[in-house]
Amino acid sequence: MSHKPYDDEDHIELEHSDFDRLVQKGLSRRGFLQGSAAAMGLFLAATPLAKAVAAATQSTLLGFKQVPASTADTFVVPEGYIAEPLISWGDPILQGAPAFDESGMQDSAAQAGQFGDNTDGMSFFPLADDHALIAVNNEYTNYEYLFAHQGKQTLSADEVKKSQAAHGVSIFEIKRNAKGQWQVEPGAKRNRRITAYTPMELTGPAAGHELMKTAADSSGRKPLGTFNNCANGQTPWGTYLTCEENFHGYFGASGALDLPAREKRYGLKEKSSYQWFTQDERFDLSKHPNEPHRFGWIVEIDPMDPTSTPKKRTALGRFKHENAAVTVDNNGHVVVYLGDDERGEHLYKFVSKNTYNPDNQAANRDLLEQGTLYVARFNAEDGALKGQGEWLELTHGKNSLTQENGFADQAEVMIFAREAATQVGATTMDRPEWVAVHPNGKSVCCTLTNNKNRGVEGKNQPVGGPNPRAKNNYGQIVRWWPRGGDHTSTAFDWDLFLIAGNPTVGEGLYKGSSNINADNMFNSPDGIGFDADGRLWIQTDGNYSNEGEFAGMGNNQMLCADPSTGEIRRFATGPIACEITGLTFALDHRTMFVGVQHPGEDLAPSHFPAGGNSKPRSTIMVVRRQDGGIIGA
Repeated sequence: MSHKPYDDEDHIELEHSDFDRLVQKGLSRRGFLQGSAAAMGLFLAATPLAKAVAAATQSTLLGFKQVPASTADTFVVPEGYIAEPLISWGDPILQGAPAFDESGMQDSAAQAGQFGDNTDGMSFFPLADDHALIAVNNEYTNYEYLFAHQGKQTLSADEVKKSQAAHGVSIFEIKRNAKGQWQVEPGAKRNRRITAYTPMELTGPAAGHELMKTAADSSGRKPLGTFNNCANGQTPWGTYLTCEENFHGYFGASGALDLPAREKRYGLKEKSSYQWFTQDERFDLSKHPNEPHRFGWIVEIDPMDPTSTPKKRTALGRFKHENAAVTVDNNGHVVVYLGDDERGEHLYKFVSKNTYNPDNQAANRDLLEQGTLYVARFNAEDGALKGQGEWLELTHGKNSLTQENGFADQAEVMIFAREAATQVGATTMDRPEWVAVHPNGKSVCCTLTNNKNRGVEGKNQPVGGPNPRAKNNYGQIVRWWPRGGDHTSTAFDWDLFLIAGNPTVGEGLYKGSSNINADNMFNSPDGIGFDADGRLWIQTDGNYSNEGEFAGMGNNQMLCADPSTGEIRRFATGPIACEITGLTFALDHRTMFVGVQHPGEDLAPSHFPAGGNSKPRSTIMVVRRQDGGIIGA
């Protein structure tokens, strides 16, 4: 495909109302999110996988030479490509913020103005052809690098606040120079840090409920902060969705606890390695038992307005959210697919009450405030890797979600969505992570990363259906088609597109599906996304020991697949002990942004990205072709 050379012409700033217009230059309404990994889907032909793989050599989408597995401390891309750091943990974002200091002695005020740690899901918001915003999650932080004492001491009050400032969301402007390189604009007017103590607003059925009220907030509507933000979503009205995942680990107790089962279901307990409860009382379960109810939500953020208040959308349910895959159905309803990333948890979807109005973006701003949440049940014959399914409504008074069964009202159904899902008979899944909707609206996909508890006695997670292996160390990708092409339908058909495995050491299903071979094998598919031409990008967060069941897989990686033929090629490998996570594209698809999270975790010998004896730092990489062409083509 030919392209126009970059130039350095003056750009025109876009107002909020112009966001949708610019996106439409390259994308249809349904496909508005092709540039965001959180909302990119998986198009998969309806032919059996074996037939698709047999035709893999006919692929015309994959135009790069596969890279081999690697254990090197670097970010490897194919021949003809360039990968450069865009921003790393600790780089200044806000005006006046200091440069990163490797000593670990910088205070909370410094971190609050710097790029947060452990980059994860992200989205690209265009401002002009050569100017954009990146909104990106900072999931958590590694104390072995955050502090000079490596977290081996009791944290001071400022150290707890520094940890809280390293979490949340970073929003920053980038500009493209005459050479086509995107660069961060420190101190730009839209740059923002959202942390574990940023004021927020609760909306939807749980807002103001007694279970949401605390000593500091008698209204039950004004929580502070967001943290452990995993993947993301992007709406057609120009907002960013950040997803609260493992919030439980930040709470502890100064006294004895007797937690009910519905609280333990979320992992809450007396001890916390983050130590926040020792210096910030709201995280002390002994004193503030309702505080955890204010986390585990989807948070909607306006990236264009740094003064806006983020909104926690309780109509989308409380669990350990991985991402939020948004689509607009043919009938105008907004549908959001959601995975609960824990072994044996569930897959959900939300359908808005009101419909999307492409001609009035302001009218769309509260579409996620009201709607219906559903949870998936997958049905299949014994041993089958395909079948039918149904979405079970999670509405108080329906499907046995009643006072007699422990749900006093709709707020309790949302606050304890996991318990509600079990009550209605949802299928337990192998860690549902990123969900993606193909821009043509015909299919949806979810990565099921792994599950060591599958088939283990006492865990109540039987083998079968979309979870066909006991003690699943490799993961798989499940896909489904909404009945009649209608995302609001409660019926769907499903199969398994891909089963990860190791064909060099495994047997049966542990070898993987037929498009997995010794040259492209991997474990634990996590992030997935589509580019504008239909290439499927798969990111991994798995075992990087390169030994035993994982021999030959090397470091975590990113692969690219031709969904219609089934061919898979490894596109990139990450540095030592990292996860590859987060993916978005510039609108012209000549630049890809990829996240490298926690290189060198647990003091593994990484010095990425600076090399030498430097401290490893989570980093967003910018990938381009040397000839300026389309990524992957």
